[in-house]
Amino acid sequence: MPLSAASQTIASPREHILTVQEALEPLFLALEQEVEVKMIAAAVRAGWSAKDAVAAIDGLRRNELVADVTSH
Repeated sequence: MPLSAASQTIASPREHILTVQEALEPLFLALEQEVEVKMIAAAVRAGWSAKDAVAAIDGLRRNELVADVTSH
């Protein structure tokens, strides 16, 4: 069984990481990828094509970005 991205370790400040963002970035990207794979798999199980699922996820991301920009 593959390990979840959540089981990855986060670098400590003593490991010469410049910012907490840089320390968390590998985990964030791994979790984002894991979530996308699970969402696509769920959509395919429900009868949607992977292409449609990816397009829907991209649309959700665009909507989120637009909402963030307009709320500031």
